[in-house]
Amino acid sequence: MNRAKLRLAALAVGLVFAGSAAGADFLATYRLAKQNDAAFASARASLEAGLEKLPQGRALLLPVINASGNTTWNDDENRVTATGVTNSGQFNSNGWNVTLTQPLFRWQNLVQYRQSQFQVLQAEAQFGQATQDLIVRVAQAYFDVLAAQDNLEFTKSNRVVIAEQLAQAKRNFEVGTATITDTNEAQARYDLAIAQEIAGVNALEVAQRALQQIIVQFPDALTPLRSQVMIEQPQPNVMDEWVKGARGNNFVVRGNEAVMEIASREVERQRAGHYPTLDVVAAAQENTNQNLAALTAGGQRATLSQNTIGLQLNVPIYAGGSVMSRTREAVGLKEKARQDLDASRRAAEFNARQSYLNVTNGIAQVRALEQALRSSEVSLQSNRVGYEVGVRINIDVLNAQQQVFQTQRDLARARYDTILNGLRLKSAAGSLTEQDVEAVNRLLGYDQKPPATAPAPRSGQLERTDQLARAEESPAPRSEPLDLSVPGAVPPDAPAIPSAKPAAASAKTPPARKVAAAKPRTAPARVQPVATQPAPLTKTAEPLPAEEVVMVPAPMAKAIDEPVAPVGKPLIEAAAVTTPAAEPGEDGRVIRYVEPKIPGQE
Repeated sequence: MNRAKLRLAALAVGLVFAGSAAGADFLATYRLAKQNDAAFASARASLEAGLEKLPQGRALLLPVINASGNTTWNDDENRVTATGVTNSGQFNSNGWNVTLTQPLFRWQNLVQYRQSQFQVLQAEAQFGQATQDLIVRVAQAYFDVLAAQDNLEFTKSNRVVIAEQLAQAKRNFEVGTATITDTNEAQARYDLAIAQEIAGVNALEVAQRALQQIIVQFPDALTPLRSQVMIEQPQPNVMDEWVKGARGNNFVVRGNEAVMEIASREVERQRAGHYPTLDVVAAAQENTNQNLAALTAGGQRATLSQNTIGLQLNVPIYAGGSVMSRTREAVGLKEKARQDLDASRRAAEFNARQSYLNVTNGIAQVRALEQALRSSEVSLQSNRVGYEVGVRINIDVLNAQQQVFQTQRDLARARYDTILNGLRLKSAAGSLTEQDVEAVNRLLGYDQKPPATAPAPRSGQLERTDQLARAEESPAPRSEPLDLSVPGAVPPDAPAIPSAKPAAASAKTPPARKVAAAKPRTAPARVQPVATQPAPLTKTAEPLPAEEVVMVPAPMAKAIDEPVAPVGKPLIEAAAVTTPAAEPGEDGRVIRYVEPKIPGQE
C-alpha cells in the first residue's frame, strides 16, 4: 500500500513538473484569469447586484403587510380635592395591529417595474462586455510576453552574430586586409546590441508582470505560436456584415440601448408624481385596557377588537414644484442617453471596420514579411560572400544582419497582432466566446524538430545560386565588352601594356586581400581576367553598377592629383601614362591613371 502511494505521489509530481516545463497555453491562462482577475470579479459581483433589480421592481406591485404590537404599564393616582379621597391603581394595557395595503393604481410603481427589466438587461450586457474584455486583455498580455521573448531572442542572436563579425574585423585589421573603420563599425553595432539586449530583458519583465496582474501567478513559461501557422480570413469575409453585427449585437450598444429605455421610462415615472394613487387597505387590531375608575369599583379589564377594510385615495395637489423639476431633469438625462447610444453605435461600427481591415491587411502583411524574410536571408548570404571576395564591406554585412533580425521581429509581431485583431473583431461584433479562445489555442504549440541535415554553410561557404554564381563570374555583366582604351593615348601598333587587375576581380588575389581564418569555400567564384587589348566600342560605355565599385586599400595605390573620373569613364591601362592630348570629358576634366603598386612586385 505504501509503495502504491509513493508511486502515485511521484507520478503527480512528475505531471506537475511536466506541465510547468511545457508551459501554460492560452486557454489555461484565460481560465486562470477568470478565477483571479479582480476586474472580472468586480463585473461578476455587479451582475449579481443588477439581477436583483427585477424582484425589487416586482415588489412594488405586490401587497404590503405590516404588523405592530404594544404594551404599556400604567401607575395611576386620582386625588379628589373636595373630599380628600385618593384613588390609585396599577395595571397593564396592550394591543396589536395588522395592516395590509394592496396598490390598485400607482403608475410610478408600474413604470419602475418596467425599468427594472431593462436594468437587468443592462447588467447582463455589462458583464458580457467584461467577459470579452477579459479575453482581449489576456490575449494582449499573453502575446506581449511572447513578443518580448522573441525580441530578446532576436537581440541575443544579433549580438552573437555581431560579435563574430567584430572578431573577424579585428583579425582582418591585424593582418592588414581591412581598415580600422570596419572594426569601429562592428564595435559600435556590438555596443548598440548590448544596449538593446538590456532593454529587451526589461521589456520582457514588464510584460510578464502585466500578465501576472491578471492571473496573479507569475508566468514562467508560455506556449509559443507555431512558426508555420496559417491565419484564416474572417468569416464572413465581408466588412458590411461585421459592421451590421456590431451595430446590433455589440455589448456596449446593447447596454446603452437598455440605458436609453430606462431614461425614457424615468421621464414617465417622474411625471406620475402628479397622478392620484388608489390602494386597498385592510386592518385588524385588538387593544386591552383598564381605567382607574373601573379598577376602583372592582371592574374587569376591557378588550376592544376591530377589523376594517376599505379604499384609500391620495391626490397630490402641490409639492413645491419638485415634481416638475425632476421631470425636466429626467428629460435632460434621456437626451444624454440618446447621444451616448448614438456614439456607442458609431464607435462599434468603427471598431468593426478597423479590426476587419487590421485582420485582412495583417494576413497580407504576414505573407509579405515571410517573403521579405526569405529575401533578407538571401541578401545576407550574398553580402557575406561579397565580403569574402572583396566586393562588399563590413557595414554591408552588418546592415544585412540587422535587416534579417528586424524582419524576424516584425513578422512575429505581425502574427500576434493579426490574431489579436481577429479577437477584437469578434468582440466588436459581440460574438467573442470561449470557443474562439480554444481556436486560438490550437494555433499554439512547439514545432517539431526538423530531421538531421548537413550543417548550414558558414561565411565563405555559402551555397550559391545560379544567379549569384553568374554575378561573381562576371562582376561587370554587359551586352558588349567595355573599351578601356583612350583614343590617341597609345599608338595602335604599340605593344600591349598589361592592364591593371582590380583587387576584387583578379583571379590571383594578392596575399594582402585574403581574409584571415576564412575556411575554404565549397564553390569558389570563377573570375574572368581582363583582356589586355579589348575591342573598341562604337557606343558610350554604361556606368558600372554600385556592386562593382572596389575599395582599394590606401597603401596599394599612389595619390592622384587630379579628381578621379566618375565610374564608367574610360581609363588608361598603363602605368604613369598621361594623356594631355586627350579630349576632356563631359565635366571638363582630363583623366589620368596611375598604376597601383602591389606589395612584393616593386
